[in-house]
Amino acid sequence: MQTRLFSLGSTLKQGLSYFSSISNDDGQSMTEMEEKKQDAYARAGVDIEAGNQLVEAIKPLARATARAGADGALGGFGGLFDLKAAGFRDPILVSATDGVGTKIKLALQMDKHDGIGIDLVAMVVNDLIAVGAEPLFFLDYYATGQLNTETARTVVAGIAEGCKVAHCALIGGETAEMPGMYAQEDYDLAGFAVGAVERGQTLPRQDIKEGDIVLGLASNGLHSNGFSLVRKIIEQMGMDLNTPAPFDGSRSLGQALLEPTRIYVQPVLGAVKTGKVKALAHITGGGLLENIPRILPKGLGVWLSTKSWPVPAVFKWLAKEASISAKDMARTFNCGLGMIVITAAEDAEELMRFFTDVGETIYRVGEVEKNLGDNRISLQGMESSWPC
Repeated sequence: MQTRLFSLGSTLKQGLSYFSSISNDDGQSMTEMEEKKQDAYARAGVDIEAGNQLVEAIKPLARATARAGADGALGGFGGLFDLKAAGFRDPILVSATDGVGTKIKLALQMDKHDGIGIDLVAMVVNDLIAVGAEPLFFLDYYATGQLNTETARTVVAGIAEGCKVAHCALIGGETAEMPGMYAQEDYDLAGFAVGAVERGQTLPRQDIKEGDIVLGLASNGLHSNGFSLVRKIIEQMGMDLNTPAPFDGSRSLGQALLEPTRIYVQPVLGAVKTGKVKALAHITGGGLLENIPRILPKGLGVWLSTKSWPVPAVFKWLAKEASISAKDMARTFNCGLGMIVITAAEDAEELMRFFTDVGETIYRVGEVEKNLGDNRISLQGMESSWPC
């Protein structure tokens, strides 16, 4: 394994340097012994030198994500963050972790890895902002059967890019080369982030009430959800990822499906600072029907007008090819809304203008209502407006 924690120099290189002048009882130097060990490790399928090369390649990527409270130096056992330097007075720490799922399989098939790291960051930091927290720092875990340095560097470059968009420092990570666990150059990713919010400012607020307005920020497609189903459809239809997408003729199917997940951090935190946001829901696995109730007080639900926002073509294609009902689509996918915002009726127009001014596409999609049953989300006009 190759640890990538960012503070002072390379742990592995320090270790080799420290033992370089020590010999064993047979007069064999520790350097020679270490080289033999590394040769044995290489025969087992683990390339330590490739790991070292990767660390060197990503140092500048990590430094580029530096922000107040964190620096971008490499190599110790733990990454440090200074909350005071970041401007917090009495913060509550918030943590989140997630992965990218089987979207990685498409990236491997296409040999296109530049957006996967962005996906990883997005899935984690979008969860943090749903409780009003500012993402502070991020760590990743990259596991593979055989380390391809260029692929890994491209993935980490995407992670760094996502961190820059989220204003979140990439302070560490782990590269694990595990032959036998993963097939050859297949890899998996996990991400972990910590954010902070001042005490008393966490979301959802306790004043959500009947008549509050539900707004939806547009997604740019599937984000990183539902790709096991997508891959199954592609396989059953015998589709080529390099042919034009049936729902987007301007791109290949693979390019369209690998569109990176939207990162909502800066516009959403800007909106939160206005004091007009009561609650936020990140729409991922579980779709609209299962994520929105997580932010609602007991006894309240919401109705959504499915005519109030356009359902992206990729979802209609999916529903048609897999024969998925409109309700099941809403239970599984974001269906075009990546983030839900609840606000007071008198603040809705101003909040919509704010999001529009910062470049977001936003829709007024529904309203909070009394609901004492188990089905807390009512989708109005679903069958007529979503002819899936």
